[in-house]
Amino acid sequence: MRALVLAALIAAPAAGAAAESHPDAQRVLSIGGSVTEIVYALGEQDRLVGRDQTSSWPPEAASLTDVGYMRALSPEGVLSVSPDLILAEDGAGPPEAVSVLKSAGVPYVTVDEGYDSAGVLRKVDEVAEALGVADKGRALHDRLAGELADAETRAKAVGTPKKVMFVLSLQGGRVMTAGSDTSADGIIRLAGAQNAISGIEGYKPLTDEAIIAAAPDVILMMQRGDAQADANANGGNSHGAAKEAALALPALAQTPAGRDGAVVMMDGLKLLGFGPRTGEAALELHELVYGGP
Repeated sequence: MRALVLAALIAAPAAGAAAESHPDAQRVLSIGGSVTEIVYALGEQDRLVGRDQTSSWPPEAASLTDVGYMRALSPEGVLSVSPDLILAEDGAGPPEAVSVLKSAGVPYVTVDEGYDSAGVLRKVDEVAEALGVADKGRALHDRLAGELADAETRAKAVGTPKKVMFVLSLQGGRVMTAGSDTSADGIIRLAGAQNAISGIEGYKPLTDEAIIAAAPDVILMMQRGDAQADANANGGNSHGAAKEAALALPALAQTPAGRDGAVVMMDGLKLLGFGPRTGEAALELHELVYGGP
């Protein structure tokens, strides 16, 4: 079974890479955490001259010039690092800033987003093609395909999937969660679980009644890696305290997850980035949800 899954993952996405190749680019700006991770995973980090604020992994990326948040870019900030190639996740913006950048004469490559195995492999293919390192891209593609195949095999072995509710934030006592067409929904499925939230798209706040009706078996939250980031996202509560804050909310406390204290946390970029660590993230989440390999 694993051999069949692996063969499908390796073969199917390769033809999807359609990015224009820029092998001579030596001043590359990466916009989007997963794109930056892929550049590093390809061993092409010496070509990077800048990154956006979401590019927090690997830690070495922090030494690169920060050009701002990927959804609130300014053309001046982006062009200040004199890039000869811009690699940007789909969704970078605002649109008017992207339009200015595309008219500035600097090659601008948009890397497609996708919240499944094929999507993350396509990202690798597109970044490798844009950088002109096809051989390195194939090696990374194949390694990641193997990890994703392992995760899919583990997921298919689940008898009755547990329902997982991803909680993005708890600010003001309001629970912001994830519906369909989100990276949270995608990683929950890759881990062999079921998104407890159905009937909505994107990230939305839920009423107490909707939370209770969703009846999650597990609550999933982000651990961003620093106390202040967690505090900002979780109503002033950092790290372990965020779990207690979630369980203290009456609506969450009334769910199966609340009654069992089933709250799990993972690094946010690893969990939601759909980059080179996605296979590892799916396996880790599977173990957190189901209690072992």
